[in-house]
Amino acid sequence: MSADDKYPEESGRRRFVKGVVGGSALAGVGAVGTATVNSATASPGAGGGSTQAWAIENTGGPAPRGMPQIPIEIDSEGYIKGVWPTVETVTQGGRQVQIAEMELGGSTYSSEWFQYCGVEGYAGIQPGYESDNYFRSGSNPAYDWQSANKEEGDRLHVDDFSDYEEWGNGIGDAGTGKPATGRWRSEDADDVIPIQLLRSTRIEEAAQDDEWLQASTSEGFIAWLNKCTHFCCVPGYKQSGDVARFGDPNSVYCQCHQSTYDPFNLVQTLFVSRPRPD
Repeated sequence: MSADDKYPEESGRRRFVKGVVGGSALAGVGAVGTATVNSATASPGAGGGSTQAWAIENTGGPAPRGMPQIPIEIDSEGYIKGVWPTVETVTQGGRQVQIAEMELGGSTYSSEWFQYCGVEGYAGIQPGYESDNYFRSGSNPAYDWQSANKEEGDRLHVDDFSDYEEWGNGIGDAGTGKPATGRWRSEDADDVIPIQLLRSTRIEEAAQDDEWLQASTSEGFIAWLNKCTHFCCVPGYKQSGDVARFGDPNSVYCQCHQSTYDPFNLVQTLFVSRPRPD
C-alpha cells in the first residue's frame, strides 16, 4: 500500500455526480481485503457474491469503496426509518433460503449491500428479522444537539433537523447539513447496526432530477451504514477537525486510517458481498 493510499492529499468539495465502479473495484480491496473476502465467500451461508450497491463515494485513504446507502422513508408522523427490501423465500443450491431484495428507483436494492465487515452475521441483517426499521438514537451520540435532546432508543424525527440549513459545530462550513448518529434494525439484538443520518439542501437539490435519489431520499435526508469499508471502524460526518488535513472538512472522515467519504456524491460500487452465516 503506498503512502498516497494511506494519507490522501487535501481536496476541495466535490460536486454531485454519479459514477460506476466496475470490476476494478474488486482489485482495489488490497491484499488483506482480498484474502478476507475470498475466505468469507468460500464458507457456507446464504446470499453473498458479486453485488452492486449505491454508496457515498470514498474520496481518499485506504478504504476500497464507499459506504452503502440506506434508502429512507418518513412516516405520517414525521419519524424517519430505513427501507428494508422485500423478503421472499427462494431455492438456492437445492435448499430454500430467504432473501431481501426489491427494485427501487431503477436499481436492485438488496440486503447484500450491507454484508461486509462482519455485519452479515448481525441479527438485523437477516432477511426475516422483525423490526419496525426506525432510526433510533444510540447510547453515545456524536453531536451535542443529539445528546441534549434524545434519550437512547428515541426515534429520530424530521423536527429534530428543523435548523438543518443553518446548523454548524465549528467543523467545516455551517449550513451544509445537520447530522445524527444512531442505530437501525438493532432492537433486542446483540449487535448494533450503526448508521449516520444527514439532512442537507444539497441532497434536496440533487434529488430533483435523479431517479435513484428521488426513490431513496426524502426531504433532504440521506442515510448510510456507518462502517468503514477498510477495517470496519465507525467514521463520522463533522466529528473531527482532523478531516481538514486529509480532505474536504465537510466530508465523512474515519480517524482510524484517514479514509474520507463524500456524502453528497452517490456512486454505484461493485464488490464481493459476504454470505450470511447459517
